[in-house]
Amino acid sequence: MFDVTGLPLIGAAALRARSAARVLRTVPTDAKDAALAAMAEALVERADEILAANAADVGAAREAGTSEAILDRLRLDVGRIEGVAAALRQLIALPDPVGDVVRGSRLPNGLELRQVRVPLGVVGIVYEARPNVTVDAAGLCLKSGNAALLRGSASAFGTNTALVAVLTEAGEKAGLPAGFVELLPADRASVGELLNARGHVDVVIPRGGASLIQRVVRESRVPVIETGEGNCHVYVDASADPAIAEAVVLNSKTHRVSVCNSAETLLVHRDYPHLPRLLQALAGSGVALHGDPGTIDAAARSDLGGVVPATDEDWAAEYLSMDMAVRVVDDLPQALDHIERWSTGHTEAIVADSAAAIAAFTAGVDAAAVLVNASTRFTDGGEFGFGAEIGISTQKLHARGPLGLPELTSTTYVVTGRGHIR
Repeated sequence: MFDVTGLPLIGAAALRARSAARVLRTVPTDAKDAALAAMAEALVERADEILAANAADVGAAREAGTSEAILDRLRLDVGRIEGVAAALRQLIALPDPVGDVVRGSRLPNGLELRQVRVPLGVVGIVYEARPNVTVDAAGLCLKSGNAALLRGSASAFGTNTALVAVLTEAGEKAGLPAGFVELLPADRASVGELLNARGHVDVVIPRGGASLIQRVVRESRVPVIETGEGNCHVYVDASADPAIAEAVVLNSKTHRVSVCNSAETLLVHRDYPHLPRLLQALAGSGVALHGDPGTIDAAARSDLGGVVPATDEDWAAEYLSMDMAVRVVDDLPQALDHIERWSTGHTEAIVADSAAAIAAFTAGVDAAAVLVNASTRFTDGGEFGFGAEIGISTQKLHARGPLGLPELTSTTYVVTGRGHIR
């Protein structure tokens, strides 16, 4: 039995999750899929009690002065509940990674070697605001054979409590072990305990803003898969087609500004002749521009005012708003230098017709995803055809990019002999 005396807030939940994880690693795919279907049905059937809890959370958040943007992320309605239920059903159609043979061979001595995917075990997930993450995380962990320890935000605690109660009851009725999903208290101390629960929790995944991610990375004694923060760039080469450049830049910036794959900085080659047109298109779409002297000069040539002089804070910013930093660079190497200094390693994009420029960019950029003549908004598990995801991993160990079902597994080497001795 694990000693949880140092975990007064999360100890009991951690023990249940650890016990459940031992069972979940052996649960067959059809049983997991049946549980996912039951959980999805229960969410829809019990929507009224979930919505009542959510209304209380939204009301309390509004009284506390929470912005409308955050309220919208917190709010559920019948359509959104049906959406998260549909996401669980979509997991049923995805391949179960557990048991997949990554590689195998027969060694010269006759031993049969197989590297097989296995669950991570107990996965702790720390996230903010959006209660749909509660359902997504529980479903992804279940399908990949893991137990989930969920620590959502205080603003959504009532909603998350209702959601986990529905998921737990439906899952256990379908044969899942108690503790397959656990909701932790929504206070700061519970995060600290989770981050120090080495030996009880196998990995922690933060999903949220920069301050949350940085705290988890800085304080955790449990291995962390870092996700989310996205200072993404679009580089427009001198060879770029102006129509393609305009479409890609506008979509990257304005399609949905509050997400991590939204572009925050535009880098433009000094010999690209259509920068004034591009700046006008951005301003016409409501984007506030923060520019270097070359950008301000280009804006002045097109009678476009209101460009704010950019500072290092702008180059570093993950705005998550209708703001964009713009810099005119001398050449592609200077663009790569800028990205190397300021990028968070999430997504970088180039717009170019030059095969040489494209090859240099894709080879020279260090990021989880590199887009060529395509919007940064495509960095997404669903858009990549992988299905659901926990987030976008920006670290380099184990998993990088969309964090889907295979990335929620580790591997075991199974070695089979016939009385072999060394």
